[in-house]
Amino acid sequence: MEIGEVIRVSLRALARNKMRTILTMLGIIIGVGAVICTVAIGQGAAKQVQEQIQSLGDNIIFISAGSIKTSGVHLGSEATKSLTAADGQAILQEVPFVKWVSPSVGYSAQIVYGGNNWYTRVNGVNPDYVKIRHWPLAGGSMFSKMDDDDAADICILGQTVVKNLFSPSEDPVGKTVRISNLPFRVIGVLATKGSSPFGGDEDDVILMPYTTVQKKLSGISWIQFMMLSADSQDDIQPAEDQISAILRQRHHLRPTEDDDFIIRSPTDFMQAQTHASNVMTVLLASIASVSLLVGGIGIMNIMLVSVTERTREIGVRMAIGATESDVQRQFLSEAMVLSLLGGLVGIVLGIFGSIAVSDLFQWATLVSPASIIIAAAFSAGVGIFFGYYPAKRAAQLDPIEALRYE
Repeated sequence: MEIGEVIRVSLRALARNKMRTILTMLGIIIGVGAVICTVAIGQGAAKQVQEQIQSLGDNIIFISAGSIKTSGVHLGSEATKSLTAADGQAILQEVPFVKWVSPSVGYSAQIVYGGNNWYTRVNGVNPDYVKIRHWPLAGGSMFSKMDDDDAADICILGQTVVKNLFSPSEDPVGKTVRISNLPFRVIGVLATKGSSPFGGDEDDVILMPYTTVQKKLSGISWIQFMMLSADSQDDIQPAEDQISAILRQRHHLRPTEDDDFIIRSPTDFMQAQTHASNVMTVLLASIASVSLLVGGIGIMNIMLVSVTERTREIGVRMAIGATESDVQRQFLSEAMVLSLLGGLVGIVLGIFGSIAVSDLFQWATLVSPASIIIAAAFSAGVGIFFGYYPAKRAAQLDPIEALRYE
């Protein structure tokens, strides 16, 4: 019997008991839909984490001042004063994997314009900072290296600062604001960045040359941290190794001494978050796949009932020339049609369920083609696995005994 004829006969047999067929498929429908929906939620969460990390910048590496030990007491991070802008220049020249470096000095202050004021953080950086962060300007221009060298009294405002100091119709560029009672001319406004992966407001910031912050605000000669950009994600680890060697050499650290700096990369955080998300996705999908197993057991149960009900039919078919393989293929195809139909409906249900979850709970979801293919293959596998025994049992019936069956 041709495969097309087998499927046609299978559909006709299943149509005899429509309600039973629908109830049998229900377990597969729920199982496939649940698997697709849970995987979509997990993959959406993983993608969201990756996007948030990537929003920090272009293959970023952070270097911050480290800890020192005095009289047996560790003073914590950023306690050392050995990190300098010259270290950044040395890294840029000697590490081929690094393309941009920005020294950074942080400071918090009250900014005043007219009758308005706002307390915010001031980041002293160099012109490469906006390249590393992929942070365009909404207006004005970025300061230059010459401004860094001259410790110019200029600044660039984030959107949150602009909203709290200026009226909506007022252009901040060209205006003069006061920070710690010192006048600074606004030369640019940053584009909206939004929240950071850690929940902070990225737009609540002021940028100015790091030398300006060092000399006129914080009164320090060292830098607190620096931000670097590697050529690619694969270059981050070798870059970190070379950076560590260069800084230890420049800071004259003996082999027995601890680093007086800390090197970090958001990639480490992203990998940890992605791994946790993947583990949770597998766990949820495993729980959801139990429904598929229950659906498979339901298929086996109904097929066994069908074999019993159609024993005489099987005997007649064998009497007119059907072989054991024909009978086995017939019942196996019915089980597969049940599971595949349930799988198709489950896929549609899973996709719409993912969309509904995203709309109702504002969760990021991502339905990937791979999850659909895996769910469809799994549902077909359930049909074959749980349909094999009833089909084998039908094929092994004695034709004479089957014809006598009432």
